[in-house]
Amino acid sequence: MKTIQGGTLQTLVHLLLFVILGGWLLKVGQDLLIPIISALISVYILVAAADRLGRLPVFRAWPEWLRRLLVLLLFLAAAALLVAIVIATGEQMVAAAPRYQANLETLLAEVSTRLGLESKADWHSVRAATVDKIDLQALLGSVLGSVGSLLGLATMIAIYAAFLLGERGGFAHKLAVAFPGGSAAHTRRVIADVNQKIGTYLATKTLINIILGVLSWAVLWWFDVDFAVFWALVIALLNYIPYVGSFLGVVFPAVLSLAQFGSLATTIWLTIWLSAAQFVVGNIIEPRMIGKQVNLSPFVVMVALSLWSTLWGIPGAILAIPLTSMIAIICAVSPATRPVAVMLADDVSGFADEHPASATDAAA
Repeated sequence: MKTIQGGTLQTLVHLLLFVILGGWLLKVGQDLLIPIISALISVYILVAAADRLGRLPVFRAWPEWLRRLLVLLLFLAAAALLVAIVIATGEQMVAAAPRYQANLETLLAEVSTRLGLESKADWHSVRAATVDKIDLQALLGSVLGSVGSLLGLATMIAIYAAFLLGERGGFAHKLAVAFPGGSAAHTRRVIADVNQKIGTYLATKTLINIILGVLSWAVLWWFDVDFAVFWALVIALLNYIPYVGSFLGVVFPAVLSLAQFGSLATTIWLTIWLSAAQFVVGNIIEPRMIGKQVNLSPFVVMVALSLWSTLWGIPGAILAIPLTSMIAIICAVSPATRPVAVMLADDVSGFADEHPASATDAAA
């Protein structure tokens, strides 16, 4: 009994050390790992998109390499267009910042006058310590500087993705050489299963985000909000972040509209319509298209979001669910790590079906 307890304690200590070391390596190596992992996820999306193109009558006769080349070129063109939009938007935002700040000050003066705050001495001290110190032009400049660093990351991701997609065809031969005998075939089946599940989820999620971006752009265009295309792209990208992303996707353009129009009524109506688009996509379209492709419990989703955003910031928040889903799918393949996949899952009926006797015993 002492030997068993000692072995269990030793295993827990080793596991804890492994987790601490792994977290430290992820934090230290984030500049190297983020572009590589993002490129890997991008390849999943590109391959799944190329496979779906093959189902269409127009592209059915095309060879696989040509469909993937077309998808890669479209991906690179979209990345270049994104860079161009952000650069142009950044220059226009900085130029419009003084006008936005003047609108906000006018709105604040109207609100304080209606509420009778101008006559109070405390209001002047509070305003001098808070609102009057806000430099909207400097704030927008710092935000766009952060966006500019993301553009450099996007360029590196596009380059890595192109090379990974080019070498994907020879991966099966490398497996055969690395694992001679029957182990290569088993490994290839496992990888194919993992690739199919992850690729389907990522491609579907990307399509959903594009739909949300188009709907949001229509709303922003209807309200004549500045930089509608840019904000639609931001909303689509933020939708990869669970829970928080949809909230931020409404708040950012709503705050901009307040600075642009200086009207609370316009901002309220814009917020309502953007929230309606989020509701339609999140509660009607997404459940029907994705369903249970990502079988993660809500608690695991929140923990994963906190963990990856702590390690890698905004890129980590965007990659949190794809990375955690990959870990869960890979763990479900091996019997040794299957309990980890079960603990991460929201619906464990699929695991129970594999071992009905154990599930019956547990229920009893």
